[in-house]
Amino acid sequence: MHLRPLRIAAHAELVSLVIMLANLATVHLKPISSLMGPAHGCAYLIVVIATWRVRRAPAPAKALAVIPGVGGLLALRRLSAHDEDAARSRG
Repeated sequence: MHLRPLRIAAHAELVSLVIMLANLATVHLKPISSLMGPAHGCAYLIVVIATWRVRRAPAPAKALAVIPGVGGLLALRRLSAHDEDAARSRG
């Protein structure tokens, strides 16, 4: 399975969370909250599902994926490290 959808969703999840928190800390505009909330939730679900669908994903990567905001990026990092370890062990 390609990791591109996971990578896109992980970045979208983080960006939407940052926008929501910045909005909350500053002007708290309702239209931004009503747009970014569902976008963040959708990106979060895509991250979790996409990580769990990667067959070679180790259990720690799947566990990291459920952390809101940064979980997708942490899971990608773990998958990358796992791939490097597998490549080294092969030769």
